[in-house]
Amino acid sequence: MSTVAVAIICKTPAPGKSKTRLSPPLRPDECAEISACFISDLSATIAELAAEGDAEGYAVYTPAGSEGALTRLLPPDFGLVLQGEGDLGRRLDQGIADLLARGHAGAILVNSDSPTLPKALLRDAVEALQSGDRVVLSPALDGGYTFIGLSRPHPELFADMPWSTPEVYRLTLDRAREIGLPVVELTPWYDVDDAASYALLEQELDGMPLSFAPTGLARQPAARTAAFVRRRRAAASALPAQAGAA
Repeated sequence: MSTVAVAIICKTPAPGKSKTRLSPPLRPDECAEISACFISDLSATIAELAAEGDAEGYAVYTPAGSEGALTRLLPPDFGLVLQGEGDLGRRLDQGIADLLARGHAGAILVNSDSPTLPKALLRDAVEALQSGDRVVLSPALDGGYTFIGLSRPHPELFADMPWSTPEVYRLTLDRAREIGLPVVELTPWYDVDDAASYALLEQELDGMPLSFAPTGLARQPAARTAAFVRRRRAAASALPAQAGAA
């Protein structure tokens, strides 16, 4: 059976260099901690998917030399692929090419900001890529995409793209149409990369339904992320009592 590579594209967490848009409300050390939680939870989801036999898990990572710290967050059978140079588009294109060069039938790059991303969406993406040349996308609420999957390299999808703007997803669809590449659009998900999306994460972990998610689509439990949120809330709730005691 041909396998599909499913990879988190990530930066090894470090205070002051990870998830900086989450500060505030988080401190720099908390940003690095939650980044580690996200990577750990996402890789656990991918490992569950890989256990079904037709996918393999990877981290497409930066910086070089951080492998020891990163592997402590990943399942033992995860592969490591160092990110290439250049802007995000060049690194995404190179990541796809590097994974396909390992003999996989397709390659999916997942952002590292979506710890509750349902395994069912990745399952649908894997199956779509085993059916021929196409691009598989899960749109993100901010106008980008949560993941992109290809069965062949298509550099046109990544070149001269206004990254970190709400136009990325629309322009990616336009590029695919221009080159005649079939598109499989899956359910949207969200990235946790600012105060508003962190609040949405808290609400989701509290059991609030997500308006964009179909009924019955099971999110992943994101155990490490959920534990981080609980610890942070507990510490915050203890502050007034400590102040009063003083």
